[in-house]
Amino acid sequence: MMNVTTISLMIFLPGAISLETAFGSDVVQMIIHAGLMVKFVLMVLFIFSIVSWTIIFTKWRLFRKAKQETAFFLDLFWETTEMNRIFRECDFLIFSPVAHLFRSGYSELKRIRKIDSLSNSEAGNPAIQPLMINLERAMKKTAIDQNTRIERALSFLATTGNACPFIGLFGTVWGIMESFRGIGLKGSASLSVVAPGISEALIATAAGLAAAIPAVVAFNYFNHKAMLFRSEMDTFTSDFLSLVERQFFKRQTDSKEG
Repeated sequence: MMNVTTISLMIFLPGAISLETAFGSDVVQMIIHAGLMVKFVLMVLFIFSIVSWTIIFTKWRLFRKAKQETAFFLDLFWETTEMNRIFRECDFLIFSPVAHLFRSGYSELKRIRKIDSLSNSEAGNPAIQPLMINLERAMKKTAIDQNTRIERALSFLATTGNACPFIGLFGTVWGIMESFRGIGLKGSASLSVVAPGISEALIATAAGLAAAIPAVVAFNYFNHKAMLFRSEMDTFTSDFLSLVERQFFKRQTDSKEG
């Protein structure tokens, strides 16, 4: 169905639709008749654009799932006191970086408890120090891995945003050089001779901007989201370590009173 804009154009500007179709075909014709170097630049920009949009859609899905799973996990963590249940639930939370942090910390905690029986430690025993150090080290390693996973391929978006305008500009400059070379060979500098070559060359700049603008916007958006995930992981690491430390001292106190 035709929208309101199309109908309005048909009523008030009868030639608008045909002009739009003609403009589209003209662009295609300009690309077809462009020089070899301009075509090569357009192909490079097309590859950059395709890869960028693939990364954008993939990251959007990843960040959306990570946000949903992180919210679910945090609600479960603060509402449930059974660590084993939370650990089992984390098997289904494959996108949440905070859930991966908990799995790493809780696995390390269980491993340490098997090696060293903390229940027999006396009050003031420094056994808590290596425990907390090992827990913090394990969670920091997992946080680094999760940051790497979250930020993977974002550098390509930054590269696309920085490089594509210059690649397009290179194609434009090369096309204008070829146009002026043709003018010199023909010995004519009329508008009908100059305009087609320059318009073909400017397509490369337009293509470079078309590839760069979405990449820059997406990079800034995803970089902001990654920063929020890093903040959530840092906060959860501090909360988890504090919780383990409080439970350890409580166990020591109960053991001493018993």
